[in-house]
Order: sequence, then structure tokens, then C-alpha cells
Amino acid sequence: MKTQIDHLVVVAQTLELGVQWCEATLGVTPGPGGEHALYGTHNRLFKIATPANPLAYLEIIAINPGATRATTAPAKRWFDMDDEALQAAVATEPRLVHFVANTSDIQAASTALTALDIDRGPAITANRHSRKGLLQWQITVRADGQRLFNGALPTLIQWGKPDEAEPLRLHPRNSLPRSGISLQGITVTHPRADLLQAAYAAVGLTGIAIETGPANITATLHTRQGVVTLNSYGV
Repeated sequence: MKTQIDHLVVVAQTLELGVQWCEATLGVTPGPGGEHALYGTHNRLFKIATPANPLAYLEIIAINPGATRATTAPAKRWFDMDDEALQAAVATEPRLVHFVANTSDIQAASTALTALDIDRGPAITANRHSRKGLLQWQITVRADGQRLFNGALPTLIQWGKPDEAEPLRLHPRNSLPRSGISLQGITVTHPRADLLQAAYAAVGLTGIAIETGPANITATLHTRQGVVTLNSYGV
């Protein structure tokens, strides 16, 4: 089982505000993303990959006010986007709230977390249209939409259809141009650092420093404007 950083999740009150924040804070206009019909959200993306994190990109995501959700859609959106505290936190400025980890075996990774009494949620099949074709993936989403551990326990994702021979063939990074921004690293502090460390080890996720302390995710980015640090501040 191989697990690595897939993408950072920045939630914005609106996608337009997310783009403005990105341009002002990181000096880049994010590329096109798409709509997620199942959860009524939409996004913009840009590449932040490095040799150490070859899949990495940053996602700016917001609730899509123009979306009509099916009656069979989950009651809660992913990434705690219906949570009042999270919505209040992003009301004034977009915020890094989470990250997603790509795994080669999402079922095995989920089972490994269950052995630690962590319910990461079932693997939901999702998709969206892109310029390169239909993107398909499996992603762990709890029925209550919770991220867990103040966002510091990554959501798990496996790209492609189940049992697809080339699951990364249509990974978003393949259609994103170089942005001039690179991910230098992620660090995490949390009161339950011991359990988080065990969870990361269980799914094979390495390279992320975890320390005991107030809940926070820190992502360090190298940009054309210098080093920029994004924090979740426990949201």
C-alpha cells in the first residue's frame, strides 16, 4: 500500500473570493476545476508538485450556489463544509482546512484505520468532467461529513475506476501547468498526536512531522513572492 500527499484543501465562502485570495496571497490565478454534483460544490486548482510530492496540487473549493442537489444526495457535504464553525472561519478569508492523501488501496487503508477505532467513512465513488475527460475516483467521506482530528487526518482518495490498470492516468496534476508554486512540506500539531502518528503509519503516509500541541495544519509553499505559510488554526 503506497500513500502520499494528493492535495491541500482550502475552503472559501465563494469560489470568486477564493480566486481573489489566491491571487493576493500566492500571486497566481488558479486553473479551472469543475463541479461536484453529488455534494453541490465546485473548485479551482493549481499544481504545487515537487519530486518529494509528485502528485500535489492545491484545491480551492466552495459551495456552489447554482447547484441543484438530488434528493438522494448525502445530507452533509464533504470536508465539514456544512459545519457552522468552519463556515464562520472562512467567512472573512479562505482557509486551509484539510489535506487529501492518495493511496493505492483505499479499502486496505480504511481497514487499517478501523483497526485503530477510526471511522474514516466508506469509499464513495465520485466524478467530475474536465478538459481531459471524465475524472473518476473513490474517496472516503463520512455520512456526517466530518474531517476528524480538526482536519489533520487526511481524507483518503484512490483515482480511477476500481481495479483500473492506470489509476493516475487522468489525475488532475496531468492537466495542470506549472504554477511557479511548490509544496515544501506539511507539519501537524494536535493534542492526539500519538493517535495521528499511528494512523499515518497504518496507511503508509510518511514525510509529515507531527507534534503534540494545539490543533493546526501548516503548509509551507515556495512562491514567486517568497515563502508563504498557510495554517488551519484548528478549524
